[in-house]
Amino acid sequence: MINAAELAAQRREMFVHAAQLAHLPKSLDAAIVAMIEVCGMVDLVVDIRAHAGLVAAIDSALLAGRPVLCDCEMVREGIDPALVGESPVISKLNDPAVPDLARTIGNTRSAAAVDLWGEALDGAIVVVGNAPTALFRLYELLEAGAPRPAAIIGIPVGFVGAAESKALLAEGIADVPYLTVLGRRGGSAMASAAFNAIAGGIVR
Repeated sequence: MINAAELAAQRREMFVHAAQLAHLPKSLDAAIVAMIEVCGMVDLVVDIRAHAGLVAAIDSALLAGRPVLCDCEMVREGIDPALVGESPVISKLNDPAVPDLARTIGNTRSAAAVDLWGEALDGAIVVVGNAPTALFRLYELLEAGAPRPAAIIGIPVGFVGAAESKALLAEGIADVPYLTVLGRRGGSAMASAAFNAIAGGIVR
């Protein structure tokens, strides 16, 4: 009888063969497999873009206890607390200050929540799975001199702004290691699954 480890290895081998992951960093194999499992679409891999230094950047940030900053509660809830050590996992979307701040800056609640990250951005891991406006606002803040995160997993989903926000990330606008999926596909489950696979696969 096949055991769980053998089944996992066979499943991974099937995905690796079918998805042809050779054009992506091998260190991201587990994350890519997790992303494919979440959405059930092997062809997702053709749209995945990633920086070769992403895993090392996330490892360093977690070792330093830097926060994991999420754009929404679904992403935050999807991240396995057993994998983050002393790093807090934070979403500011439901902070009481967000509605007024959103009105003040003339933007969405998701964008306003990014403003509340403040100095916590410095060396943090950013995980965006829902709101393109969170990524756009992050780019604006970085351009204005905000502290720079260690890494960005940016996989918002949708028809308005999602493709554009992720294309900018893949072009290097944030100037930090990243993982993204071009086009409209993405989502909170995919973003948190990618993070969990990376954090869970780190060997020190």
